[in-house]
Amino acid sequence: QVQLEESGGGLVQDGESLRLSCVSSGRTFGIYSMAWFRQAPGKEREFVAAVSWGGTRSYGDSVKGRFTVSRDNGKQTLYLQMNNLKPEDTAVYYCAAAIEMLKFTIDARQYYWGQGTQVTVSS
Repeated sequence: QVQLEESGGGLVQDGESLRLSCVSSGRTFGIYSMAWFRQAPGKEREFVAAVSWGGTRSYGDSVKGRFTVSRDNGKQTLYLQMNNLKPEDTAVYYCAAAIEMLKFTIDARQYYWGQGTQVTVSS
């Protein structure tokens, strides 16, 4: 079973940046897609970004051009660089690891999830 540990969340002002990290352990990292999802209070879970084992990336419409997902297979770590943050980005951000190897998907049901890290953007 994969273990995921997120870090890097916090409180920032409108327009500032944060970088989230997620360290994976328990299985071979480099052959699985990884993703970030988020959930704000009272709202449904939302896809943020995903990166395949080969580096293919996909982003949710609300973060395109502001967020960048990347991975370091040697460090078994997933990153999310978030620039120009807005109050509507406030949410718990979850790192996710694909259940099936060599499969690229943005379907949250096909991922294992971490515990989440809170990101709060004040106006």
